[in-house]
Amino acid sequence: MSTDALEVRLRGYQSRVQAVLDTVLPTADVSPQRLHAAQRYAVFSGGKRLRPLLVYCTGEALGIPASALDTPAAAVELIHSYSLVHDDLPAMDDDDLRRGQPTTHRAFDEATAILAGDALQVLAFSLLARDRTAGVSSEARLKMIQILADASGAAGMAGGQALDLSAVGRNLNLEELEAMHRLKTGALIRASVLLAAACAPDLTSTEWEALDAYSQDIGLAFQIQDDILDVEGSTEDLGKTIGADAARAKPTYPSVLGLEAAKTRARELKRRACDRLAPFNGRTQVLAWLASYVIDRRV
Repeated sequence: MSTDALEVRLRGYQSRVQAVLDTVLPTADVSPQRLHAAQRYAVFSGGKRLRPLLVYCTGEALGIPASALDTPAAAVELIHSYSLVHDDLPAMDDDDLRRGQPTTHRAFDEATAILAGDALQVLAFSLLARDRTAGVSSEARLKMIQILADASGAAGMAGGQALDLSAVGRNLNLEELEAMHRLKTGALIRASVLLAAACAPDLTSTEWEALDAYSQDIGLAFQIQDDILDVEGSTEDLGKTIGADAARAKPTYPSVLGLEAAKTRARELKRRACDRLAPFNGRTQVLAWLASYVIDRRV
């Protein structure tokens, strides 16, 4: 498949999850209007939709119809959106800009932003619990709820954020840095792949483990590239304040490894992620392409 064809496929998936999100989120004219407006602002303020893309593309590789994956794709994006709203708060990273626009607590207020994040989080699990899409068993739905909950809590994203906050001003070694980011960033990327895998009843343990390992590698690669762009990117391109990590004395891959070594580490992880896909005998071309996208992106 050509790069152009892959990009068309990905744009189709992005449009698909946008439509699902538009359907499941309450409109801003429904009471409480300000809360619903803040939820929609947080979700529809841009973004790559990488996590839903991973859900759909993993499903494509496993022969699962996109219609069966609409709910998990939307659910993981709702969790991601909630996490960004809360991460941007003054008590956390205290950011004023996200995706080129004021952060949710700046566009509305702190209390509304907190409630919007809370509501987005519980909506994700409500969608998974209530979904009755044909071809997805009750067992698969329960497994998806567990996967997303584990990725979101203290053993995943929230735990990683706690480690990130405690690391400010400290010198971490590579092992400590990667342990933190496997939780903060990697857990939800891993969950995106495994949500689709949970819908494939005939998946072998070898295939599950291959997808799991692939997802962990690209999760770290994604964070490394984020850290690199915080050094090399621009506020205009990235839509967020550049150099914020250094200003807060937060440990990053470039600060721990050096910029060039960080780039080398990202390339190594990409190669390893693609190698993990060998058990699928070429059915995972789109996942290999996504691994390249993760470290080649400039936004």
